[in-house]
Amino acid sequence: MALNISPTLASPQVAQDQQALKQVWENIQPDSCPHSYNFHMHTKYSDGQLEPEELIEQTISIGLKGLAITDHHSVGGYYAAQSFLEEWQESLPFISIPHLWTGVEITSYLLGTDVHILGYAFDPKSSSIQPYLHNQPTLQRIPQAADVITAIQQAGGLAVLAHPARYRRSPEKLIPAAAELGIDGVETYYAYNNPKPWQPSPKQTKIVKQLSATYNLFNTCGTDTHGSNLLWRM
Repeated sequence: MALNISPTLASPQVAQDQQALKQVWENIQPDSCPHSYNFHMHTKYSDGQLEPEELIEQTISIGLKGLAITDHHSVGGYYAAQSFLEEWQESLPFISIPHLWTGVEITSYLLGTDVHILGYAFDPKSSSIQPYLHNQPTLQRIPQAADVITAIQQAGGLAVLAHPARYRRSPEKLIPAAAELGIDGVETYYAYNNPKPWQPSPKQTKIVKQLSATYNLFNTCGTDTHGSNLLWRM
């Protein structure tokens, strides 16, 4: 793993949450998503179709063990989902519920092109992450990936390069550059052509997984759901 020399300004609870997520990612497999874990989903708090409550109901029905809502520049969906999960657990304590990590997707700039950085298990109240949680593009310019990665990590979180084979620059260029900046992982298992049922794209997965191994990065998975079904992308 690339060394992050930035100070972590997170509470013990956030640090514990991060460690739990690392343990999950160390065992992620091609079939972990979408029936066991899902670390890339959107709600109406950004550009998704689902209310956070509808999303949580689906995760429980699917039987997910853990998830993260990764709305663009917003943690509003996370807060709504967290509240709904707590109410569900109080009213139905015998029902197993998934673990919900904080998540966000932040547009940034790397090697002359726009890329998306996913943040996980961070303290959403940390001052370092606040400039990126604006719900709409109010920043004067797209931030540099280095700044976004640092902000996520200073908030106690983990930074991941989303769908690395979807950009104007190749994953062979982007992943080494992101690793040099201290990124923690890459979204290795991703369905680039939106197949139904959902499954990682074999060609891109092989390339990204080889690169993640070379640079000692975590592998993650996610459906990148924007529609009404968590088992698909759209």
